[in-house]
Amino acid sequence: MTRIPNVLTIAGTDPSGGAGIQADLKAFSAAGAYGMSVITAVVAQNTQGVRSIRTMDPDFVFDQAAAVFEDVQVDAVKIGMVANAGIIEAITKALDTYTDRATCPVVLDPVMVAKSGDSLLDADTEGALREQLVPRSTLITPNLPEASVLLGLEGEMDGVDEMRGNVDKLLALGCDWVLLKGGHLEGHTSEQSTDILAGPDTRVELTAPRIATTNDHGTGCTLSAAVAACLPRMDMEPAVREAKEYLTAALKHADQLNVGQGHGPVHHFHNLWGNNA
Repeated sequence: MTRIPNVLTIAGTDPSGGAGIQADLKAFSAAGAYGMSVITAVVAQNTQGVRSIRTMDPDFVFDQAAAVFEDVQVDAVKIGMVANAGIIEAITKALDTYTDRATCPVVLDPVMVAKSGDSLLDADTEGALREQLVPRSTLITPNLPEASVLLGLEGEMDGVDEMRGNVDKLLALGCDWVLLKGGHLEGHTSEQSTDILAGPDTRVELTAPRIATTNDHGTGCTLSAAVAACLPRMDMEPAVREAKEYLTAALKHADQLNVGQGHGPVHHFHNLWGNNA
């Protein structure tokens, strides 16, 4: 692609700037894409947690998406927080109405479980996500708790062997590709984190060093957004590899930021701003 790609995020907000829509737009820009957004929910949150959520009316979510799709050539879509079944139906309708699966990849970050382990979605919404959005996605990027919810497992996967055994089950939900993220393995005590990328005739294990930082807010949003920004320019495996390298560096430089008293954001613009020693 010779022109700058246009990438759309459909997600909730984060007024502290580390996750959600705000993180997605930063990651798009850092990856050289023009970012656009559809807001599903306005979230009162900061680096210490979520205070309250106001969800958008599903018809308004669809109208936001239609306004973009009817005017702009969208080259990729990233989906994050979906909030409820009505919003999922609106997103699915917009994708079916305005996009071609072959030319507009969709990256779904299934935001389903909070860092505390609490479920963020009710049973109806989980079902709609699994049955409507997952089959409509080019790539899904679940972490281990989210993968367990998608597959209806009673407990989390506790090793790479178990990840290998379940990645095909995730593909069987109807998506084209799965990036199963292993960051929750071993209680974050090992030096390496292993993800598994699986797709048509592809099984690749991708390792990255664990970065010792408390500034890890919005890592899932940032990774999936970076992949979406790369996909208009490259195939899936190199897009995922480039996005993972970007996130690792953003984590490595995150302590240059001084944002909040809890889990701060990664440094989305580490490669553009100064003081990157």
